[in-house]
Amino acid sequence: MKIHINWKKTLTIVLDVVLAAYLVLAFTAFNKPDETAKVCTKVSINIADEATNGFIKSKEIKKRLEASHLYPLDKPMRYVDARKIEETLKMSPFVKTAECFKTQDGHVNVSITQRLPLVRIKANNGDDYYLDDNDCVMPNSHYTSDLIIATGNINNYFAVNYISPLSRTLMNNDFWKNQIVQINVLSDRTIELVPRVGNHIVGIGQLPVAKTKSEINALVDEYVKRKLDRLEKFYKYGLSQAGWNKYSYINLEFDNQVICKRRDASAHHAVYTAPAVQPAPAAQPAPAAQAEAAPAPSNEKKQQ
Repeated sequence: MKIHINWKKTLTIVLDVVLAAYLVLAFTAFNKPDETAKVCTKVSINIADEATNGFIKSKEIKKRLEASHLYPLDKPMRYVDARKIEETLKMSPFVKTAECFKTQDGHVNVSITQRLPLVRIKANNGDDYYLDDNDCVMPNSHYTSDLIIATGNINNYFAVNYISPLSRTLMNNDFWKNQIVQINVLSDRTIELVPRVGNHIVGIGQLPVAKTKSEINALVDEYVKRKLDRLEKFYKYGLSQAGWNKYSYINLEFDNQVICKRRDASAHHAVYTAPAVQPAPAAQPAPAAQAEAAPAPSNEKKQQ
């Protein structure tokens, strides 16, 4: 069987392929910076949220690249490895994303986003680290940041699974984010909150326990919001009348009650019921089961 080849059509197809390849190469060569005769004349380092987070500074990024012999200034552009710069910077525990690109005029641009710290853990066992907004551990840093500090009986599991959602609930509320400066965990896992305003400790009891992370997050969020809603009403209708320094301990552990321990030597307790908008007109001693002395406040109050 004789095969007939259409040479004209075949030649046209070959020419089209060759032309397309030439156009691609020409376009690529035209747009690629001429790196053979240029050196890097400027390095721009942009760190998102540098002023607010304060964990990473441009000087540190420069030092890290210099230590790795990757800082591009005055180097020929063809030797500047943008991908290697990105990979090196991503190794930092404080860097979330890193991007590097070169321009035709000899500039190298580095853009970085930081991991966002949520709470600082300073446990009794000596652990000192940060948790970010993804529940990942960040090492201690010499930088200061306006974060809630969690102290007391805290191991890594309790920090990641319980302190983290508790801190997230506080930080998501503008009022409590500014009012609560410390979380303290007692030996029985009772939670105490140390406010910025008012010389007292707030006890909210033990956080609800669950098996899965999603269940824990939902239960802790609901539990803390319920306690803080009661505390906010007491702040508004109770302490505004009695005075912010009258009580040394405010206990929200029991439902529908706010139990307050007076600062005077008699250690008298005042019990208010939560459902009413206004507290009871005259504070009465609590029943024996409820008037039992609250846990001693943390001595680490308002430490940074």
